[in-house]
Amino acid sequence: MKPDTILDELWKVKDALAAEAGYDTGRFLDNLRRWEAEHQHAGGEIHSPGELRQLVAEQERRQAEAAALILKEQPPEPD
Repeated sequence: MKPDTILDELWKVKDALAAEAGYDTGRFLDNLRRWEAEHQHAGGEIHSPGELRQLVAEQERRQAEAAALILKEQPPEPD
């Protein structure tokens, strides 16, 4: 079976966080709450797969519009 590098990395992070909290669940949660307070998320939240699909479709539409504008621009005139 092929190793899953993403899962391996997640396990390493989990182990490091658990060790940092002394394998104490209460202390782990306190550390998590402290980290969340220090790193406020400024963006919106996605509550469903439908919202995620809508967000991705909107981003793809904007990228396509930007690419179309670039293609419509005239090349610079030679000096």
